[in-house]
Amino acid sequence: MLPALVLTAGHATRLRPLSLVRAKGAVPVAGMSIAERILRKLAAAGIQDAVLNLHHRPDSLTRQIGDGTALGMRVRYSWEMPLLGSAGGPRRARPLLASPQFLVVNGDTLTDADVAGLIDDHRQGDRLATLAVVPNPAPDKYDGLAVDTAGNVTGRVLRGTGQPSFHFIGVQVVEAAAFDTVPPDTPYESVAKLYPALIAARPGAIRAWRCDAEFLDIGTPGDYLESSLLIADREGVVLAVGASCRIDPTAHVHRSILWDDVTVEAGAMLRETIVTDGVRVPAETSWHGVTLRRATGELAAGERRIGDLAVANL
Repeated sequence: MLPALVLTAGHATRLRPLSLVRAKGAVPVAGMSIAERILRKLAAAGIQDAVLNLHHRPDSLTRQIGDGTALGMRVRYSWEMPLLGSAGGPRRARPLLASPQFLVVNGDTLTDADVAGLIDDHRQGDRLATLAVVPNPAPDKYDGLAVDTAGNVTGRVLRGTGQPSFHFIGVQVVEAAAFDTVPPDTPYESVAKLYPALIAARPGAIRAWRCDAEFLDIGTPGDYLESSLLIADREGVVLAVGASCRIDPTAHVHRSILWDDVTVEAGAMLRETIVTDGVRVPAETSWHGVTLRRATGELAAGERRIGDLAVANL
């Protein structure tokens, strides 16, 4: 089975202020980090070797994942300084992957796509990349891909245009040679620039693998809460609580997410609220539809300071 590169290096600016506390891949979803969920899916599909690229808050990921032994696979890390982007990252990681083909998996989305089916499809023809796609579920929210009747990706469809398109769900098989033209260690070199050039030089080089897989977005705090609660309901997780949390018996916590080392004091009320690491929720306070983090350093856009807390609406 092919090795996999999981893209976990980004700043996750859309997920702020949550991504100021942890790397996006380290954010918990119903008690398990996004990166761990992705790696467990890959391991179940037979993937034994994975590389995670690192840049933003790398320790929050390495502490959780380690060398992959607990997941039944080997995990290594490709360090990026500066951040290299979605094409520069794979270019840098190629020596660790040591394979002419490998999977690239976005570290900020969750999907149940059939990895083996995607790999088999990629091997049916002469191509540089095969992307798992579904019909664009929200063309006013997401840019999409134009795909011809033969399955070739021909370009990009901007959101709001009304043109039918497909949505890339974050899993692809690539040839290592696809990144030959990417200059080593070049910041912010992205596939949005690389793939159109490959398509122009070699029509049919980028293919779409149509499927009906589920795709859960973790892009914004609101998306994260919605996706996390959906998974928690499916898995029977009554309350998503991290390690070393203390909830007073008189507190009320409903459809909320508590990260690690959270204290909820007497009489406090939380409803559809995300509470990040180390937060103390004061007694007799009520919170609904917000994120809470410790107010250390500057506030992020949209945050306001209330006592020791930085508070933002979802």
